Amino acid sequence: MRILFITDNFPPEVNAPASRTFEHCREWVRLGHEVIVVTCFPNFPMGKVYDGYTNSLYHKEMIADITVIRVWSYISANQGFLKRILDYISFMISATIISLKLGNFDKIIGTSPQFFSAVAAYLIGAIKFTPFIFELRDIWPESIRAVGVMKDSKLIKWFELIELYLYKRSVHIISVTHSFKENLVTRHIPAAKISVVRNGVDLSRFYPRPKDLALTKQLKLDKCFVAGYIGTHGMAHALETVLDAGEILQGKQDCHIKIILLGSGAQKQELIDYSVSRNLKNIIFIDTVDKSQVARYWSILDVCIVHLRDTPLFKTVIPSKIFESMGMGIPLIHCVLGESARIIENESIGWVIHPEDPQTLANAMIEASSNNDLLLRMANNCRAAAKKYERRSMAMKMINDIKSI
Repeated sequence: MRILFITDNFPPEVNAPASRTFEHCREWVRLGHEVIVVTCFPNFPMGKVYDGYTNSLYHKEMIADITVIRVWSYISANQGFLKRILDYISFMISATIISLKLGNFDKIIGTSPQFFSAVAAYLIGAIKFTPFIFELRDIWPESIRAVGVMKDSKLIKWFELIELYLYKRSVHIISVTHSFKENLVTRHIPAAKISVVRNGVDLSRFYPRPKDLALTKQLKLDKCFVAGYIGTHGMAHALETVLDAGEILQGKQDCHIKIILLGSGAQKQELIDYSVSRNLKNIIFIDTVDKSQVARYWSILDVCIVHLRDTPLFKTVIPSKIFESMGMGIPLIHCVLGESARIIENESIGWVIHPEDPQTLANAMIEASSNNDLLLRMANNCRAAAKKYERRSMAMKMINDIKSI
């Protein structure tokens, strides 16, 4: 097949959508399919074009035998709703125009989190009489309402009408969670039209390994129990809870727990300022690192913290970092309820606690640091569970769904 994939995140960006799309497309190319990815110039999450790139009208490159076409978009940091919408819409327009010049395709895929990539895929498919597939990674715009970016308004309702129209006009929907599928079914989208392909982990990159001693020494983590959050520092993540838990731990004598927060995002500077104002000595902020270096930082963790804001919508999501933590053999302190929590509990790979509860989070870190036998058992369970979510098998499932349409 000749597949067109529209996405506004792709490597060298290192967020979950970029990784999933790249790793799936890489496997499809290995199977003999031709994959063309249309994306923007890498800038997430800081809203600044990466070194080596210029935000030009058109740029073509090959990455792991995937043809990558980068197009111009209005680039803005992940701050300010209207600026982000302008970013999304400009990419949608550029992607549509360029894709119409790329010949014919057998299937066209548009992926969220935001749905403007899917709008582009729909438009291209309609013009070229080609099946359009919606990869659903987020219930948008409901997610922006959930984090308080916007309240109910005519604009939100208009976006929701477009969202529902895209679900109806797609030939198939591939959801990353069963909860998203259930949401769509309640909105009268036929269940038979929706398949579920969860996120997964590339076990060639994320696998158990000894702690990186050079990194441990560099960060002055010798003889410390290390808890860590790795990912975007955004409004959805409510990471001030992690800092509050750190403050509780700092108040305890003989507590050798350190917390690292690796990544970037709209809230990062606020979090740094908050930490400084509380004089938190057990919190270490680390900027986003190159994709090739991420596993080194994972290796120094004893437990992984996953945290999202306490809102009903986030009970339907599955943070992708839980699969990387499984692959690395690192137990989790999972501060998210719902479908993802059931994975943690069913696989016995960590603690599930209520989000935005710093005292319970601090208690979980203390328990993890003082119970080596339990931690080792959970680590072994992580390694076993990771095999169920190996990225290659997830890519195979998705391409088989696409071929069957």
